[in-house]
Amino acid sequence: MLDDRVCQVTETSLPDGLDRARIPVRVWARDPISLAGLTSALVCRPELKIVDADRGGQARVALIAADTLDETVLATLRAMKAQGCVRTVLVISALSDDDVLAVVDAGVSAVVWRWEATATWLSQVVTKAAAGQPALPTDVLSRLLKQIGRLNRQVLSPRGLTLNGLSAREVDVLRLAADGFDTEEIADRLAYSARTVTSVFHDITCRFQLRNRTHAVAYAIREGLI
Repeated sequence: MLDDRVCQVTETSLPDGLDRARIPVRVWARDPISLAGLTSALVCRPELKIVDADRGGQARVALIAADTLDETVLATLRAMKAQGCVRTVLVISALSDDDVLAVVDAGVSAVVWRWEATATWLSQVVTKAAAGQPALPTDVLSRLLKQIGRLNRQVLSPRGLTLNGLSAREVDVLRLAADGFDTEEIADRLAYSARTVTSVFHDITCRFQLRNRTHAVAYAIREGLI
């Protein structure tokens, strides 16, 4: 549930043809001054349309502003996503290394430092986010990659897993299955028993909640896991 202290933004409108071409954006901030500032910066941008969810406005992008990341902001990020905002832009003053993973996990598409949040830059980032193009500051991206690397070294690798959630053995089995080999052929090529290959498929289908071997192969290909 969104913070009760949030001031709501008045929906803007233009003639129907132009209005439909604009990107609907919902703005959220912890204080009314920040909310008013962000709204005034974006409301006149011809490519954007500020909407009010309480008045039935459906936003494609959520613009969230905060000084630091806390549970209220995280809850708001998740709530915006649940309400149909497929992309989120976070305007913030500071992020710790742990915060970087948290905001990505919450579905944030782009991060903008508050001191860089000009009207032009915000509208550009929102437009990119709406098009599915992520935008992270260089230092945030660097810290994210370091966090992912540490996760891989300390958590996944010791368990024989990779960042895609599959072990090297599972990847080998799925790749051969995708090439049309049956269980016995996969076992021969990898020097496994047929029972081991069957067990691998069973583990994959259970972990990813898939129906069968064919579904597992199709899922792995579609999601870029192999």
